Amino acid sequence: MITLYGMGSPNVVKIYLALEELGLPYEVKPVDVFTGQQFDAEFLKLNPNAKVPVIIDPEGPGGKPYTCFESGAILLYLAEKTGKLLPKDPASKYDAYQWLMTQMSTVGPMFGQMVHFIRFAPPGNDYSKSRYQTQAHRVTEVIDHRLAGRDYLAGEYSIADIATYPWLRNVPGFMGSDAMAKYPNVARWVKAIDERPAVTAALAKVEAVRAQTTPFDKAEPAALDKMFGRGKFAA
Repeated sequence: MITLYGMGSPNVVKIYLALEELGLPYEVKPVDVFTGQQFDAEFLKLNPNAKVPVIIDPEGPGGKPYTCFESGAILLYLAEKTGKLLPKDPASKYDAYQWLMTQMSTVGPMFGQMVHFIRFAPPGNDYSKSRYQTQAHRVTEVIDHRLAGRDYLAGEYSIADIATYPWLRNVPGFMGSDAMAKYPNVARWVKAIDERPAVTAALAKVEAVRAQTTPFDKAEPAALDKMFGRGKFAA
């Protein structure tokens, strides 16, 4: 049985989705990042970069246990392990790789920084907020154009969609309740993924782990300082 270390953030949600879609048995070990558990010595043995998600597969390459961190790497690992969630057609497979990398390099970082400067930055960061909001809208528009005339990013449902969905399903929460109206193809795509049984099951498990971890608005200031590398933790 695979062990998933994580909480309820979009990057961890990706792995819940993949495990449910693939029908792989797994157990969840919550990591309370807003109390600093990701910096515990035992967790750093799993990921020295102190980030979730992490998985441990007892039946890894060569039949040996294998630890994998970074959400994009985990998605590729699970897809290749099972032979699923990647197109068989070579061109479509590389389409999936491209859009997976777009999520990793642009969607996640731009949305993540936007949320950081809205929720956690001190007053007076209008430039930062504007920059990341603009970039988040820009990449959402790019994806909306990509989805025009096709159901999924690589033609068929793949790890590219699984990586991107946890971020873009939250467009109304991140950008305002009417923001999704600007992106009709993204809205259609989100709705289609929402209705997948594996997604429903995954999101229910995400809510269960959220109930076991500290919400961001209840975090102690010192824990946030360490998490974000600010205050006495700044370089």
